[in-house]
Amino acid sequence: MKRFLFILFFAAVHFGFSQSQPKTIHVFVALCDNVNQGIVPVPAKLGNGQDIKSNLYWSALYGVKTYFKNSKDWSLLSSEKDITNHILERVLFKHKATNTYLLADAYDGKYIKQTTIDFLEASAGRNKIELTYNGQKITFGGDAQLVSYIGHDGLMEFDVEGNFKPINTNKRDVIILACISKDYFKPYLEQTEANPLVWTNGLMAPEAYTLKWAIDGWILNETDKEISLRAAKAYNHYQKCGLKGAKQLLVNGY
Repeated sequence: MKRFLFILFFAAVHFGFSQSQPKTIHVFVALCDNVNQGIVPVPAKLGNGQDIKSNLYWSALYGVKTYFKNSKDWSLLSSEKDITNHILERVLFKHKATNTYLLADAYDGKYIKQTTIDFLEASAGRNKIELTYNGQKITFGGDAQLVSYIGHDGLMEFDVEGNFKPINTNKRDVIILACISKDYFKPYLEQTEANPLVWTNGLMAPEAYTLKWAIDGWILNETDKEISLRAAKAYNHYQKCGLKGAKQLLVNGY
């Protein structure tokens, strides 16, 4: 009996401690911008990189803010505007079934280069962001276990410089939903030593369903291959491109 009670006590302490340590995700969104990015123009309402209200990658039906807000799995905790001169809005979500938090930043589309640098530095463990929710301190930026970039692949047009050397041995996972992101981001991720959970071999629509389905697997501690398969299934579900093609597009690892 004493042994049984000890096991129960150990389990309660162990799982209580685990639950007190939140998993965190930070998503860097470069708002779609017809004027300031080298993209095939979208309708003006969706492609105004200075307007968070209807931007394709933020507030449209499959934009990050709208899609997660409409999800039955996530709760929107807060929204704050004008964080800096280049971050137009920051939203915080909590997963309803687990102790997982997601912070998403909407960057003015003309600052896509800075968005890319901030994402890469976070993948190296830099620029920690600390928030407090219900008296609990939650850390993002380089302290997040998963960081993601969503938007146009600006590395097709420019190179970036930053502090890309990792500051510790923590292995951060990354998801990069942008066209041909494996080719263009690989030299930088090799510097940051992050783990590419999902990135792309071709042109794609960087919409939030792919991110959300991949995160579903990440929360469950699935393997990298299982997570990238979830991403491919999501892309096929919404784009009707065929699962074989989606699996060739959305891949993991170097």
